[in-house]
Amino acid sequence: MRRREFIAGLGGAAIWPLAVHAQQPVKLPTIGFLGASSPEQASQWLAGFVKRLHELGWIEGRTVAIEYRWAEAHTERYSEIAAELVGLKVDVIVTWASAPVLAAKQATTLIPIVFAAQMDPVGAGVVASLARPGGNVTGMSIQQTDTAGKRIELLREVVPRLGRLAILANAGAPGAVLEMCEVQTTAATLGIEVTPNRNPAGR
Repeated sequence: MRRREFIAGLGGAAIWPLAVHAQQPVKLPTIGFLGASSPEQASQWLAGFVKRLHELGWIEGRTVAIEYRWAEAHTERYSEIAAELVGLKVDVIVTWASAPVLAAKQATTLIPIVFAAQMDPVGAGVVASLARPGGNVTGMSIQQTDTAGKRIELLREVVPRLGRLAILANAGAPGAVLEMCEVQTTAATLGIEVTPNRNPAGR
């Protein structure tokens, strides 16, 4: 009788670790969300992002986890947050604007990086080309720098006597710097004096 109990006990002991292992929660696919601004400023974008994920079957907390990190417009935090997300071993990093994307790109060459919008991803050094981005970065280009000159021409048509133009831009944002250069080039051909005001903090 004791022998049977001993064997039964061994069998139970062998099965118990398997049962415990089976009960362990499965790790959800994780998105690392690198927000350049604040939750309040990006609330509409964030709502649209979560809504579209839901439409595609990715429900936060059920089928996907999202690690939100916000730089609050402090450009020096981009690299810190990118490194943190890499340390968390997220499956993909989502962000927007050139500076955060470049910070994420420097932090990892393995984790896919998806940007929501870029003024000029090629000019900013985010991707090699639009046709063949290469590396681990992809996303949507809005080609805003390509239309910067046209916007100045339209402004001149609306204000024919325009002779001087002030520009506010974030010097820490590569895309904004590229756009400012395009504006200055076009303005010069139209005889418009440009006074740039570069805010390094973007605030």
